[in-house]
Amino acid sequence: MISITEKTRKDLEFTTVLSTIASICVTELGKAKAEAITPIGHKDQLMAALHQTSEYLASFSNNNAIPNHGFEAITSDLKLLLIEDSFLEISSFQKFASLSATVNTQILFFRKFKDYYPTLFELSAQLEYTKLIIQKVEEVIDKYGVIKDNASPDLALIRHHINRVRGKVNQSFGQALVHYSSQGYLDDIKESVVENRRVLAVLAMYRKKVKGSILGNSKTGSIAYIEPEATLQYSRELNNYEYEEREEIIRILKRLTTELRPFAPLLSAYETYLSTIDVVYAKARYAFEINGILPQITEKKRLFFREAFHPILYLTNKLKKEITYPQTIELNASNRIIVISGPNAGGKTISLKTVGLLQLMLQSGILIPVHERSETFIFDRILTDIGDNQSIENHLSTYSYRLKNMNYFLKKCNAKTLFLIDEFGTGSDPDLGGALAEVFLEEFYHREAFGIITTHYTNLKILANELPFATNANMLFDEKSLEPLFKLHLGQAGSSFTFEVAQKNGIPYGLINRAKKKVEGEKVRFDKTIAQLQKERSKLEKTSENLKEEEIKAREESKRMEQINAKIQEKLERYQEVYDANQRLIYMGQKIDDLAGKYFNTKDKKILIGEFLKMIEIENSKRKKVTAKEKKQQEIVQKQVETELKVKVEAIRQVKKVKKIEALKAAETKPKIEVKIGDRVRMIDGKAVGTLDAIEKQKATVNYGLFTSKVDISQLEFVERPKK
Repeated sequence: MISITEKTRKDLEFTTVLSTIASICVTELGKAKAEAITPIGHKDQLMAALHQTSEYLASFSNNNAIPNHGFEAITSDLKLLLIEDSFLEISSFQKFASLSATVNTQILFFRKFKDYYPTLFELSAQLEYTKLIIQKVEEVIDKYGVIKDNASPDLALIRHHINRVRGKVNQSFGQALVHYSSQGYLDDIKESVVENRRVLAVLAMYRKKVKGSILGNSKTGSIAYIEPEATLQYSRELNNYEYEEREEIIRILKRLTTELRPFAPLLSAYETYLSTIDVVYAKARYAFEINGILPQITEKKRLFFREAFHPILYLTNKLKKEITYPQTIELNASNRIIVISGPNAGGKTISLKTVGLLQLMLQSGILIPVHERSETFIFDRILTDIGDNQSIENHLSTYSYRLKNMNYFLKKCNAKTLFLIDEFGTGSDPDLGGALAEVFLEEFYHREAFGIITTHYTNLKILANELPFATNANMLFDEKSLEPLFKLHLGQAGSSFTFEVAQKNGIPYGLINRAKKKVEGEKVRFDKTIAQLQKERSKLEKTSENLKEEEIKAREESKRMEQINAKIQEKLERYQEVYDANQRLIYMGQKIDDLAGKYFNTKDKKILIGEFLKMIEIENSKRKKVTAKEKKQQEIVQKQVETELKVKVEAIRQVKKVKKIEALKAAETKPKIEVKIGDRVRMIDGKAVGTLDAIEKQKATVNYGLFTSKVDISQLEFVERPKK
């Protein structure tokens, strides 16, 4: 059985978390259930609740969204349903049908996707799937909330009579309207409605001339509202039928109430289920907002919250767009108690509250914002002493109240207790209060309880250092600015930086020196040593971070060099393959040359053919036999290469073609110089320059030195004319 007091809930601000979850719920019953969430004592029930929330959270990021679970509360309707000879209103039956339809949809959905949502399926599988409730309601009530004509034979007959009489009422009223209107007895508005009955708007001076019943007058008295005599008798008949209709509807509703009474327990179970699903949905949505997950729950006594966020602080800072610093805290069998020390405003209390609140949330079935490799076990009790707690009502001082609290701790503390104490030992004389606090801490330690305390007392820091299964911790500060880094460091006590902070805030150095002299020398030296160690720790942290960055850069560079090396190796292997192939071809050429020389001398074809076949067989023996599949792959690769080659060749041809056209266009636009014998000329699309030796009938002879060429004179362009 888990014991969590109201004080612990208040100290850890658990009600704030519950209020946030309740505000997310879509039903009133769900909101009430969310605000009443308490730690779950049975481990199987706790794990089921955590897995339900975790599964619902997963539905937000996959394609199998869970159907709507909204419903109207039926608690009061069910109470009336259970009373014999009672009957419910139409709205109640509509709520029953809607509730049943919603639950049926959920049951079918989880049945279909039970592999995705196993624990939610188990929850829905406990309910009975039935369409009887919906069918019984739909047989009587239509979708607009009106009793159907065929709900009973008597109702159908009564409504038939009502429709017939209404027709007569309208007909007789229409005749009277036409008659008295032609007589000029009616006002401009002609007619009106009084007490749900059509009446003539008769001018007051003619009211005695119109036969019928006066049902009222206008505010000014100028108009009398009269129901015509002919209509009156039909209206009375209609009233009788309408009364019979109401009586028949009551009989039908009583019958339907009786038919649904046996389903009252099932409807109550449906309501309970949907309100539970509403709370699960709200917890999942809250987990989504705070990045909550389900850490590992172990049997081993270990609490390890890695990169844990305080959820309330996280959401507040998220709205303000400010940074929230996570903490990593571990408690285990060899490190059961942590004593956090250091100056105020460094985050000691927040670290304390983070552990307590997250553990309380987890044991209440709520996912928590920690790293996925975090783990914890289930505590029987969570005891807290956080804040001032001065009680004016009970006339107790802060210290008296805290002593009363410590007495309660001593009664309840055991090996499965998590205790959290803020500013341990304060409220009394530092020496005497510190001594008593030391005894309390020893008692908690010997009972093998797990806990975290914050303190400024030196003797508690020393005790934590002496006890084998306890440890000191401090909140890191910048060694130069003394600004908090909001990072918890285990293994070393923290200095309060009393004199350093005073100096930073402008207190004269002389006064600080006088204060130091008033304090025992050993205490000052101890605190100074701790402060120095913290400064060294801060420097080491920065050095460690720099080394990590350098290590990451070195790894990236090594990876890049490996990639380059792999590419070079691949190229070398290709070059080796080409070299080997060329050497083989050279060897084959030499062999063929030798055979050709022998044949030239002997002219013996038989020896030539024999030697040649022998050479071919030797070469074939070196070849690897290619399978049909490999051959097909080689053909495919060859085709791809040929296709690529054709594309490249075609691209080169196109480029040359374009260049030739451009050259011709350039030649056309260039001023044409008439060439003469002895001029240096070249072809329009060529590069070689020659001398024009002769011209015969538009044919020119061009001398290129080693050879001459005859071309059409129009294909030549002038280059230069030799100087005389």
